[in-house]
Amino acid sequence: MARLPWSRLSVRQRLTLTVAATTTTALVVVGFTVFFVEANRIEGTIDTSISQEIGEFRALQAEGDPTTGAPFASADRLSTLFLQQNLPDDNETLYAFGPTGGPSFQGGGSDPLRDSSQLRTLVDDLRQVGGTRSLDVDGREYRVAVQPVNDPEGASAFVVAHDVSSSLDELRELMITYALLAALSVLIVTAASSWIAGRLLRPVRHLRDTARGITDGDLGGRMEVTGHDDISDLQITFNDMLDRLEAAFVAQRALLDDAGHELRTPLTVLRGHLEVLDPTDPDDVAATRSLLVDEVDRMARLVNDLLMLAKARRPDFVTVAPTDITSLTRGVLDRARGLADRSWLLEESADIEAVVDGQRVTQAMLQLCDNAVRFTQPGDEVAVGSRVLGDDLELWVRDTGPGVSPAVQTSLFERFARDDDAAAEADHVGFGLGLSIVSAIAAAHGGHASLDDATSRGATFRLHLPIHPTRADDT
Repeated sequence: MARLPWSRLSVRQRLTLTVAATTTTALVVVGFTVFFVEANRIEGTIDTSISQEIGEFRALQAEGDPTTGAPFASADRLSTLFLQQNLPDDNETLYAFGPTGGPSFQGGGSDPLRDSSQLRTLVDDLRQVGGTRSLDVDGREYRVAVQPVNDPEGASAFVVAHDVSSSLDELRELMITYALLAALSVLIVTAASSWIAGRLLRPVRHLRDTARGITDGDLGGRMEVTGHDDISDLQITFNDMLDRLEAAFVAQRALLDDAGHELRTPLTVLRGHLEVLDPTDPDDVAATRSLLVDEVDRMARLVNDLLMLAKARRPDFVTVAPTDITSLTRGVLDRARGLADRSWLLEESADIEAVVDGQRVTQAMLQLCDNAVRFTQPGDEVAVGSRVLGDDLELWVRDTGPGVSPAVQTSLFERFARDDDAAAEADHVGFGLGLSIVSAIAAAHGGHASLDDATSRGATFRLHLPIHPTRADDT
């Protein structure tokens, strides 16, 4: 589908054109509004002026001749006296028409109108009844008012004519000046808006350039945060996103490297035994089969643990709900008794209902119990407990095994971390993912896992969970 011309423009060009169009529209609307309002005001002023002249003429007629105190002897005497006492307004002309012929007297006469037959025709039409009409002479508009005057010689008329076109010419000149200034204003506003849009969008262009420069091997590009506005918030958010992506890529590479390293050993074992297998020897086949099945099971456990850690970053990894901690703690102990022959103890149980994912917490506790079983011997003591500390819930698993070497205590919850010294005393060693899963479950609840400093033989692992947790993704 062909793109519209508008969509081919840059954001800066769109903003500039939008501002220019909006400004032009506003100025045009204001100009037309001012013109029509002012034109109506001028026409109202003209009508008022004409009415005032007619009213003053009627008043003088009603007062009579001031020299005799009697009514005017003729219409010519009335018109002459009125024109002597009154001056016409700008663009206004006063006429006195006798019973016959053209105007016998005028004040400030307008040649096109005075010599026009249209004026005589209009006066003849209104000589008896009077009134006001508009007249178009040589392309100019006039407003003409006729006042009948009774005269012994016949009907006369007093006429007030206003040149409407001349009055509106001043307004038109003003509007031409306004149009020129408006056009100049549009140019200035357009140039200013283009410059401002360029400055405002400069961080966005930097964001685009930074995003283009990011590759799988280089996530080091960052935006320079400038200002304290929405664009600055976008820059900060973009940098935070890059930090998360970089951390995720680093973790992904480390996971792939570690997983590849851990899978390489069982695969080598499988290949080596298959290469030396004697298919004709039933005992050798049976022994090799048992060993290969065990190695496949180990790889399956490794894959399952890796999938568990991968799911730990999903928002639906835990589903919290009010959970009775007493029942949870006792349930962990009951399940752990089936792991091995140990002296299982319940040290303490928190009598509280906490908002946690009971299944995930049970999984983490059983993982700690399994870890304790691996590093203890039959008859050794393994204790489970829970209690409330302030706003946190603390659950723990304590054993009387060989303990944890100080050298690995700080990295024990990392993936594939193992205590080789303690492993020498264990029956079998895992992949070093169990404690990572425990830590991930605690983090998903907004808490953390810890190991007590060893003061004597044995180790104590603890889960610290908020009673009303907030997931790390929500902070």
